[in-house]
Amino acid sequence: MNEVFEDLRAALFSVWHRRWLALAIAWGVCVVGWLAVALIPNAYESEARIYVQLDDVLAEQIGIAGGAEREITRVRQTLTSAVNLEKVVRSTKLGEDIADQRDMEAAIASLTDDVSVRSEADNLFELKAEIGKSDLTDSENAQLSTAVVQKLIDIFREENIAGNRGDVAETLVFLDQQLEDRKRELEAAEQRRLAFESENPDLIGGTGTLSTKIGSLRSELRSVEADLAAAQSALAAINGQLAGTPRTVVTPGVTGGARAALADARGQMASLQARGLTSSHPDVVALNKQIELLAKQAANENPSSVGSPNPAYTMQVSIKAERQANVQALASRQASLQSELTSLMASQSSEPGVAAEANRISRDYEVLKEKYDELLQDREEMKLRGQVENERSSFKFEVIDPPTSPRSPSAPNRPLLLIGVLIAGLAAGVGGAFAIGQLRSTFATTAKLERALDLPVLGAISHTLTDSAREIRNKRMKYFIAGTAALGGLCVILLAVEFLQRGMVA
Repeated sequence: MNEVFEDLRAALFSVWHRRWLALAIAWGVCVVGWLAVALIPNAYESEARIYVQLDDVLAEQIGIAGGAEREITRVRQTLTSAVNLEKVVRSTKLGEDIADQRDMEAAIASLTDDVSVRSEADNLFELKAEIGKSDLTDSENAQLSTAVVQKLIDIFREENIAGNRGDVAETLVFLDQQLEDRKRELEAAEQRRLAFESENPDLIGGTGTLSTKIGSLRSELRSVEADLAAAQSALAAINGQLAGTPRTVVTPGVTGGARAALADARGQMASLQARGLTSSHPDVVALNKQIELLAKQAANENPSSVGSPNPAYTMQVSIKAERQANVQALASRQASLQSELTSLMASQSSEPGVAAEANRISRDYEVLKEKYDELLQDREEMKLRGQVENERSSFKFEVIDPPTSPRSPSAPNRPLLLIGVLIAGLAAGVGGAFAIGQLRSTFATTAKLERALDLPVLGAISHTLTDSAREIRNKRMKYFIAGTAALGGLCVILLAVEFLQRGMVA
């Protein structure tokens, strides 16, 4: 704790010893920062609220997709569409310096970022426009933000009061023409696809489908190989268990052995055949293999041996037969998949030109079909909406709150920035003085010198001043206090100027 206190004292002494440097750095940072803040133009925000009522009961009754909700989305999108924003630019001061189409596009892009539409409720919308042009005065920016919002409201009112029934009819005619053209193109593409698939059945669907098939076969082959390895491991395990299990269990006075087990298995076979099971049935196949094994064991068995069949051995023989059948089935499936995969890869690599043609034909057909389906759905929805609008359609538009005339800038928060620059300048001055003190090979305290040299320090010579030197020091202290106070006073003056300018905005 003492070391921390000593380090803190040393740091404070280092900064205080170089206080004039810290003050100079603070003045430099503050002046540069305040000039940068002064160059940021003020932005003024105007807002308005409008109410849009869409009475579309018939559309909801017959179940047209996207009734009122779709209309609300349309309202939100059309308010800030590129066409409307271009009208706003041309009818306000934003269009005074527009010379060509590139300037117009840049102005529209900038206005898109400055304008926002927010839905407060289902039918209530809030429009905001924040304008801050560096070539305009604060008063002009404030008036321009109000004009932009008012122009958006006027454009929206004109477009919706006039109605869009004529637009619906024109849109239907256009969609019918596009559908007819897409239909002919789709039929031609379908004929090309069918002709190609009849000549190249392996490449139906294009190289994309062929690659998908190859990938699927490889995945399935890996799965089968894993299952085969597991089945072979299980078969090896049962073989090991079977080798260590006796065939019979000797019981005094009881005859049996492999012959008895064989007789019992044949009895089970007779029972299965009596039930009508064919020789291809899995139970019959497994029992036949068990009978063959028992017959071989009975042939090698000593006729004089006595005992009864070991149930554990019989069960393991049955499990072995089942696992052998599983291994054979998986091996057969592996060979089939490998053959099919080899055939597909040969088809893909032997005729790359044909594969590319298949890919192109399939891609063209899918694109045309997707576009045709989209156009058909749009045509039907537009036709139904046109019929509904002819029968019943009501539109109510009302300005709840007119565009406000901003009196103070919405951005930037200049007072906060001015104070932040002052704090940053003071911090930079202190930090700079401390950093330079760290670079100098001096020691502020005897304890720090003793730790650095690892030698005992017997004492320190105090700094004494004469009366004239003390007078000079006091005078410099007054200058330093005056310089610091001037920095803070300049910040206060800038804040006062900022608030005065805000009050002068018309």
